[in-house]
Amino acid sequence: EEQFLPFLCAQTFSDLDDAMARANDTKYGLTAGFFSEDDDEVAWFLDNIQAGTTYTNRAAGATTGAWPGIQAFGGWKGSGSTGKAIGSFYTMPLYMHEQSRTVIG
Repeated sequence: EEQFLPFLCAQTFSDLDDAMARANDTKYGLTAGFFSEDDDEVAWFLDNIQAGTTYTNRAAGATTGAWPGIQAFGGWKGSGSTGKAIGSFYTMPLYMHEQSRTVIG
């Protein structure tokens, strides 16, 4: 089931591709976060993660806590094709994946 609480899952990965494959291997996709000092890695994460609200290098709140009124908040896959992020265009989620990106640093 989709969890709405802060938690930390620590695992080892062979490389970033392995980590991304595991992150995307879920039926949900509400939020995701990533920390890196490498701009190319940040861009790669944003282009490959299957989540509707993403954060990079955000120390406060990490991967939870959207900024209401500032960014859209919607998920991919089982985390929603309805809600605040889609506006009044209910057919749009059938053709595109909305993603809010927050990059700090």
